[in-house]
Amino acid sequence: MKFPSLFRRTPFRLTLLFLALFVAAAGSVLAWVYVASATEARARAEADVRSEVGVLASLYRARGVDALNQALVERSIRGGANLYLLMDAQRKVITGNVSESPFEGTDGAGAGRWSTFRLTATDDEGRVENRQSIGIEMQMSGGEILFVGQDIGDTEAYLGRLTQALWAAMLLVLLLGAGGGLIVSRNVERSMGRLNRVVQAVQNGDLKARADVRRSGDELDELGAGLNQMLDRLEVSMASIRHAGDAIAHDLRSPLTRMRAKMEVALIDAESGKTDGVEALHIALNEADALLKTFNTVLAIARLQAAAGRTPDPAVFDAADLAADMAELYEPAAEEKQMEFSAEIERGLMIEANQPFLAQALANLIDNAVKYTPPGGAVKLRARRRSSGEVEFSVTDTGPGVPAEDRERVTQRFVRLDNSRTEAGSGLGLSLVTAVIEAHGGRLMLDEGPGVHDGFGPGLRVAMVLPPAAAPTAAATP
Repeated sequence: MKFPSLFRRTPFRLTLLFLALFVAAAGSVLAWVYVASATEARARAEADVRSEVGVLASLYRARGVDALNQALVERSIRGGANLYLLMDAQRKVITGNVSESPFEGTDGAGAGRWSTFRLTATDDEGRVENRQSIGIEMQMSGGEILFVGQDIGDTEAYLGRLTQALWAAMLLVLLLGAGGGLIVSRNVERSMGRLNRVVQAVQNGDLKARADVRRSGDELDELGAGLNQMLDRLEVSMASIRHAGDAIAHDLRSPLTRMRAKMEVALIDAESGKTDGVEALHIALNEADALLKTFNTVLAIARLQAAAGRTPDPAVFDAADLAADMAELYEPAAEEKQMEFSAEIERGLMIEANQPFLAQALANLIDNAVKYTPPGGAVKLRARRRSSGEVEFSVTDTGPGVPAEDRERVTQRFVRLDNSRTEAGSGLGLSLVTAVIEAHGGRLMLDEGPGVHDGFGPGLRVAMVLPPAAAPTAAATP
């Protein structure tokens, strides 16, 4: 048998479990209330009977059986809940407001026995009732037998009404709880249904689907908000992947065309005898290497852009060590081009970054500076801490520089200015630097260099500004 979907829902089953636990707890409380009330009523009735027996026994000892008989007659006429019966030694009734004792036999003079029994009586409308009663029977010193009891039927009736009220209240709570469980289950089911529809829409390819957040601050809102954030990141990542694919297809068209043209020219030259096949293959290999380098750079930029502002594989290290390694690497290349290369590096520049990506970005800046600065010029690498606490890498050269109106455009992919057309390159260097800086939460600044001097200039200053590494949390001192 297959149950309706409602009974398979977790909220409804939890509601039923809670109700079952509540009924068990309420039943235990009800039983305790009943037992405690019944015990208290019996104890109070026994105390009243003992008190009455003590008074009558004192009267008997002081004035005899006639006085006791007279007192019982007066008490019976006066009425009330107390029950009285005086019998002789042979258990023949002398006086009282009940016809017989609930006891049979005797335990001897002075002995007292308690009994709980049902008293048959008629109410004001003539209906016969069996009312709960208790009593004690004692044999007096003269042989007479005295029974004193009390009708506790009213107390029993009160306890019965109390029990009925508690059961009715429990039933009402059970019904309200079940109804509330249905309502809660329906609401949760509707909310979860909305989330499931979003998931199904995403599975069907709709990355624009989002969950409704009611701003109530409950768990479902937190789940919906988390799902929306995940879908936002997924959409950005998918868009980056699609953009990377489109960019690769678009951006590599020109290098592939150029490579094919060069290979075609090399083939024509080889066929005409102007060059041999080995030289044509070298040309083809050089073009293939350049194409692979361009391809890897485009993929690196796409990976960084897909990181959506998050540093991929970060590690904490001293930026000064990285700057020193770059200076040592490029100083020979500058000297070979008859240029002055200098480095000014502060120590203790701790940052949290992806070291390979950051090294590639810094290498691109220094390589551009060395490439576009004419012989006799100068290049300076600097690593320092700014007054704001940020860490700055800067590369300053005395080359032709970049006009102010082109500084934003030059960071785009495959953009090359007129004064750089004669140099080898793909126009992806500063694009990769920009992607690296954005992935690390920093910023890239392009400014004019030292100006025109001795025929050199105005130069260019490119700075990468990165946030410092977070300070480690100090261990608590006992």
